[in-house]
Amino acid sequence: MKGSRDIGRLLALCSMAGLCFMLPESAHAAEEAAVEYMPQAYGNTLWTLLGGILVMFMQAGFALVECGLTRAKNAGNIIMKNVLDFAMGAPLFFAVGFGLMFGSSSGGLIGSSLFFLGSGDASTPDGMWNLTFWFFQAMFCATSATIVSGSIAERTKFSSYLLCSALVSAVIYPISGHWAWNSLLSGNAGGWLGNMGFIDFAGSSVVHSVGGWIALAGAIVVGPRLGKYDKNGVARAIPGHNLPMAATGVFILWFAWFGFNCGSTTIADGTIGYIAVNTCLAACTGTLGAMFTIWAKTGKPDPSMTLNGCLGGLVAITAGCFEVSPVGSLVIGFLAGILVVCSVLFIDQKLKVDDPVGAVSVHGVCGAFGTLMVGLFAAPGYGTTTGLLYGGDVSVLLVQALGVAVFFAWAFGMGFIMFKLISVVFGMRVSPEEEMKGLDITEHKADAYSGFQIFSNE
Repeated sequence: MKGSRDIGRLLALCSMAGLCFMLPESAHAAEEAAVEYMPQAYGNTLWTLLGGILVMFMQAGFALVECGLTRAKNAGNIIMKNVLDFAMGAPLFFAVGFGLMFGSSSGGLIGSSLFFLGSGDASTPDGMWNLTFWFFQAMFCATSATIVSGSIAERTKFSSYLLCSALVSAVIYPISGHWAWNSLLSGNAGGWLGNMGFIDFAGSSVVHSVGGWIALAGAIVVGPRLGKYDKNGVARAIPGHNLPMAATGVFILWFAWFGFNCGSTTIADGTIGYIAVNTCLAACTGTLGAMFTIWAKTGKPDPSMTLNGCLGGLVAITAGCFEVSPVGSLVIGFLAGILVVCSVLFIDQKLKVDDPVGAVSVHGVCGAFGTLMVGLFAAPGYGTTTGLLYGGDVSVLLVQALGVAVFFAWAFGMGFIMFKLISVVFGMRVSPEEEMKGLDITEHKADAYSGFQIFSNE
């Protein structure tokens, strides 16, 4: 019996071999192409999905950083805002924002299709990829929206903030994102800025500066927290309640940033290795740059400034992580760390704009800086262009500068109009009494540290 089974198997194999021999050459080629293509396509989808999952985890990092750098009586309010940025922003980006950003371009200015993700047909390769690509990009949209919450923390009405977050996710972020990134979805003609050669690989300007400049507009309109400035206009420090929490948030952001930058390839190839190297090195030198700068200025290595230096380095390298060499990333990160400290002090003490977590400096200023640095440090043999310091054309730097100016004008301008209108119609700020008691009690009737707090809500 065993011998007969073996003979049967041998005959079956011979029959299959004969059938393959009789197949036309084109059929053989098609089969070989399918074998080669499908694993790569699946690998790209898996890599992009993994990157999106990591970027989603950044929401936890932002929540912990913002919560730790502000006071305990507002912790619950801050957590609520960060959760709602994602829970409300993702459906709005699905319904409206994705279409404005990645729909068919109307003169390179705005998308005009893919609302509700078009048909969402998952039975075709294009449909499968569009769904995956939406997921990845929705995480970026949520990141840009949640940046705003930190700059107006501890004194903003929750209901008014939700309206601001909705407008950022559905309209403000997607329209400017269309200008630079519309061509990322296969078959798109591209936005006007991207077609000029503007480079922002993973979003120093598209994501971070947009959020940072809207945050600046919000901090100006809402005004400083009670007690932040004395009668002579001198800034007073209002320390956060939990530095270990803030540090944990920074570590989470650092970890998840590899999804932000490496995942932006949307292709599982060898470039993700040096993108990870650049991302890590810039974060390290950003941390060092900020620590040494604040140490020199105050005589002490301040923890919160050092933590923001790490984030500043990450934001700055995001635009050029695909374009620069590891040596370039070391320089960009270190300079960004210095810039964070100088910017925080300038905004706080000279402009007298109260930004409790340094969101404007980390995301707006360092995002613009990192975008400009692509025009200087883009290295031959790495990305798609060559920067001025390596013998490249000045036109690259000029296009980068144009992009920085355009994103500032759009995000700050639209943010200021949005906050002003909402302030007039609904009111942006809680009453002084509510601010003194804390937003946990007055806005949510909750207490983040029930039974443990060392402050009074009365």
